[in-house]
Amino acid sequence: MAREPRGEGRNRREREEAPEFADRLVAINRVSKTVKGGKRFGFAALVVVGDQRGRVGFGKGKAKEVPEAIRKATEQAKRQMIRVALREGRTLHHDIEGRHGAGRVVMRTAPAGTGIIAGGPMRAVFEMLGVQDVVAKSLGSQNPYNMIRATIDGLQKEQSPRSVAQRRGKKVADILPKREDASEASSQIAEEA
Repeated sequence: MAREPRGEGRNRREREEAPEFADRLVAINRVSKTVKGGKRFGFAALVVVGDQRGRVGFGKGKAKEVPEAIRKATEQAKRQMIRVALREGRTLHHDIEGRHGAGRVVMRTAPAGTGIIAGGPMRAVFEMLGVQDVVAKSLGSQNPYNMIRATIDGLQKEQSPRSVAQRRGKKVADILPKREDASEASSQIAEEA
């Protein structure tokens, strides 16, 4: 077996996994430190990374230059990815509320064709996750870091019918409402109104 020259294997692995993930720059913050010779600038970047098929992560990076801060944030985001079960590959299974600090977000499942109705940082998370239909509202903190953390917190709480059925020792069909029952209930509600 031929060995690769030092450092070549890692670069090739990075090239192979790079097209798998999409990333979105959410925020850049510039800070300055006043020193004897003038000012020194630093940059902090907030990046969301996902495969648009149910995996998403976020990261933050700090550096003296913007590209380096973005690179650090992207690497951290790839290390901290979570998997989220999506219904029909396009929306959430159920309504969720996520919290982090003073940030609170409410995410609701939506019918096909709704699109992503969400604010800036939350929109980036849903796009990188691969959600196509969702209605979300941010309550409380408008800080992008807290909004993204609250969104990720809520997404971690989501449970698919398959995982609930497995935990309870039942079949998926026993947990989900029957389609006939649902249509009868909706017709009864329409008659009452």
